[in-house]
Amino acid sequence: QVQLVESGGGLVQPGGSLRLSCAASGSIISIMSMGWYRQVPGKQLHFVARIARDGDTNYADSVKGRFTISRDNARNTAYLQMNSLKPEDTANYYCNVDHLEGLTVNDYWGQGTQVTVSS
Repeated sequence: QVQLVESGGGLVQPGGSLRLSCAASGSIISIMSMGWYRQVPGKQLHFVARIARDGDTNYADSVKGRFTISRDNARNTAYLQMNSLKPEDTANYYCNVDHLEGLTVNDYWGQGTQVTVSS
């Protein structure tokens, strides 16, 4: 079992920045990819960014050039640096990881952290 704890959300003005963290703990064997998703209440969950164990990244078009995902494998932690935030970035942000357990890859989700972009 892997537990994920997100932090770093909050209220920020348009154009501002926030840095989200996702710390994994528990019976960690090998975390494969780590990613961020976001959801507005009552709406669909959307992909934001993902990073592979080797550092390869991909982003949703809506955040390219503004958000940067990174990870610290030694600390089993992923980060999402969010710059030039817009009101439409307001959402609950969830961390997701793929964890190799024997011959199976299981995915785990955090509880979410709220990001509100408003003046």
